Amino acid sequence: MAKLHNKTAIVTGASSGIGEAIAFHFANEGANVVLAARRSGRLDEIALKIQQKHSVHIKVVETDVTSRTEVERLVKETKESFGSVDFFVNNAGVMLLSFLKNDKVEEWEQMVDVNIKGVLYGIHAVLPEMLEQNSGHIINISSVAGQEVFPSSTVYSATKFAVRALSIGMEKELSRTGVRVTNISPGAVDTELTDHITDDEVLDMFKNRSMSPLAAEDIAKAVTYAVTQPDYVNVNEVTVRPMQRKE
Repeated sequence: MAKLHNKTAIVTGASSGIGEAIAFHFANEGANVVLAARRSGRLDEIALKIQQKHSVHIKVVETDVTSRTEVERLVKETKESFGSVDFFVNNAGVMLLSFLKNDKVEEWEQMVDVNIKGVLYGIHAVLPEMLEQNSGHIINISSVAGQEVFPSSTVYSATKFAVRALSIGMEKELSRTGVRVTNISPGAVDTELTDHITDDEVLDMFKNRSMSPLAAEDIAKAVTYAVTQPDYVNVNEVTVRPMQRKE
């Protein structure tokens, strides 16, 4: 039986990869889903696929998470359509890996804007609603790069350390409010994230990577586990890594 019937979830960065997979899993559990990203055409395609498979309501809201106004509008439109927001997944992110010596300042700024400020705007927009209803669940998608730093991940790791710190702080602040918080830290996942890397040295390094990445579905399953627990259970942190295989 679907565990999230009559619940409503917002998923940012839902136009591909982990966000798309999470949206399908929410729908599979009976939740109404609001798909948010900049690529509205791609969101429309995903919405149609979900509706063909599941009897839930799907809403598309074109959203740039670097705009506070647009994220506020996203939550406002969701509440107007469905009455409340039960889950908010801060999934939108960019991973523009580069070596500091290559001085890609604009890419650093983009990661700060999307990965940190985008998450903060989501929290800002949805938390008052959840506090008022004494329930809700915010899921922040961080990364194993928010637990350790590797060559070329310095700035990206800094943004994901920030997401994890936000999650830890939220857990403590919201522990008696009825609002739950989960931080999900994926390892390497087969998504579009690496397609946007412009540092040739990093791309060469990726060519020699021997570990097989996870599928987006693997992360969506972790989110589903967290959000389908009884309301007295708060799954604070989940780290999902690919297994290293023997040669």
